[in-house]
Amino acid sequence: MKSKFFALLLSAFMALSLMAGCGDEKKEAAAPAAPAAVESASAEQPAAEPAAQPEAQPAAEPAAQPAAQPQKINILMEVVPDTDFVLEQIAAFEKETGIEVVVEAINYASMHEKLLTQLLSRTNSYDVIVVDFYWVKEFADAKWMEPLDSYIKDSAFDTNVYVPTMMEMVGAVDGVTYMLPFYNYMLGLVYRTDIFEDEELKSEYEERFGREFILPDNMDDYVEMCKFITEKKGETLAGVVMQGLRPDPITMEWLNYFFSSGADFFDANGDVTVNSPEAVHSLELYVDNMNNAAPAGAPGFGFDEAFNVFAQGNAASYTTYNWMLQKLDNPEESTVPGKVAFSWMPGGISLNAGWGWAIPHNAPNKEAAWKFLNWVESFDVAKARAMAGGCPTRADIFADPDLLAKYPHYEVVLEVMAKSKMFPQLVEANQLIEILGRELSEAVSGSKTSQAALDTVAEEMRKMK
Repeated sequence: MKSKFFALLLSAFMALSLMAGCGDEKKEAAAPAAPAAVESASAEQPAAEPAAQPEAQPAAEPAAQPAAQPQKINILMEVVPDTDFVLEQIAAFEKETGIEVVVEAINYASMHEKLLTQLLSRTNSYDVIVVDFYWVKEFADAKWMEPLDSYIKDSAFDTNVYVPTMMEMVGAVDGVTYMLPFYNYMLGLVYRTDIFEDEELKSEYEERFGREFILPDNMDDYVEMCKFITEKKGETLAGVVMQGLRPDPITMEWLNYFFSSGADFFDANGDVTVNSPEAVHSLELYVDNMNNAAPAGAPGFGFDEAFNVFAQGNAASYTTYNWMLQKLDNPEESTVPGKVAFSWMPGGISLNAGWGWAIPHNAPNKEAAWKFLNWVESFDVAKARAMAGGCPTRADIFADPDLLAKYPHYEVVLEVMAKSKMFPQLVEANQLIEILGRELSEAVSGSKTSQAALDTVAEEMRKMK
């Protein structure tokens, strides 16, 4: 009995050991779940107390994502009235888009150099720039401006609203759109309307020249008329005020004589024609007017000096920017408000000029930059600038009834702009301006004949090709 008892006892012990081993295997298979209570090895044993569960921990919160940085764009512009009009509009764009806009405005003399420094760097401090028409070919050929065609297509922006001569000058280059035209500073003739109502002048002029005393339609008669007025009224009134300062003022002024005399820089074959007979004659007329009709000191006049002479009522005519009429009609700036008008150049062709908006190729925030361009050149925003005195580039704004009611002369400005000519798009445009300024000044001073001066220009241009 005793041996049988011990045998039974040994068997029970072995069975219990096997059951315990099976429980351990189950626990390992369940890892890494929380451990469960181990069941009793025998049904006769009381159930074991459940093992204490670890205290529930709150679910971990997801890692905080960095807050989205507010967008900002930086713009480089020139110190001019149209920049001021843009500055007045920026708050509306910021409110509408949440994009901060910072504008740095500097003088023209510093712009080209500053732009080159930025455009040649790996990254640019500016997201938007404005580009003068002189620099367009240089910047386009160097690939310094972001092509805008894909942005224009995606935004359904209509570039057909621009005056074609503006889009040609500060819009597209070789079929690629790099800019949106910002503002124009096309030139034309500003003149005193009351002078042509002077009965004494009218009578003497018609007797001497056998034609009506009105603004002439060709440059030869215009120069003759300017000299006549100076001859008769020279102590108080010159027939014309001119800007002979080199290089830019004299060049831009003379180009209106040049184009209106039928001259151009190249012929249909691309050959240089800056010293053609028509070109030489235009310079002879310019020199004659400068030396025999303009006030003393005019060969050294720049923008400010010429404006002051005309605004003080001391000149009858003035080749200048079309936006000058608003200033001359302002009694706070001029003594001749209500007595001035804007017209075609005698001969019919003016020099076109203007600036375009562009996005640098290395701009840090191109998408936000395009949002700004798309907004700032929209009809309502561009019209608001024009109503404030800005210089439009869109034909639909020139034709707007509200604008024409305020500035009736814009009807003439649009007609003149449609036929205007631009300075040739050359990589060496700045260099050519310097050459022209030097040679035109030589002709005015008498150091060179008009033919010799323009022969030198032609020779230099051929070296550029």
